[in-house]
Amino acid sequence: MSEMLENQTMGWDDPISNDGKEFVLLNEGDYVFTVVDFQRGSFPGSAKLPACNKAILTLEMETAEGPIRMTENLLLLRSMEWKMSAFFRCIGQKKHGEELKPNWNKVLGSQGVCHIKPRKYVGNDGTEKTTNSIDYYIDYMPQKIREVMQKQAQPVIDEMEEDIPF
Repeated sequence: MSEMLENQTMGWDDPISNDGKEFVLLNEGDYVFTVVDFQRGSFPGSAKLPACNKAILTLEMETAEGPIRMTENLLLLRSMEWKMSAFFRCIGQKKHGEELKPNWNKVLGSQGVCHIKPRKYVGNDGTEKTTNSIDYYIDYMPQKIREVMQKQAQPVIDEMEEDIPF
């Protein structure tokens, strides 16, 4: 239902109130993600890479500040095949050393663990900025997902214990 409201069109004179969410810069560490959107797109090419197909993934992570989303692009280039392999190992579709024909239809809803590291860059306005960046994907292990989820929940539990008045 909320997705229907999010995609509802607006008239020119409709009132607006949603200010959006504040950007959350994550601490460096391991995070469980769920693929909540997958789109097929194309990369127009750059000075270093040719034009190619790309997978546009929206990953959602639960944090103490609430859920955050980030976009990850997988370029379908032989020179970037290592990154695709790492992603598919992370969500459990691929094993080390095995060839895989990716099942793109099973990407949506997949879960995995990645290592987030803040990355600095210079914005179009010339100012230095910091964003969340996936440093690497961790091979799929259900126990690793449980372990990371427990660590992510721990700060929330610790904060709640501090508020207990007895």
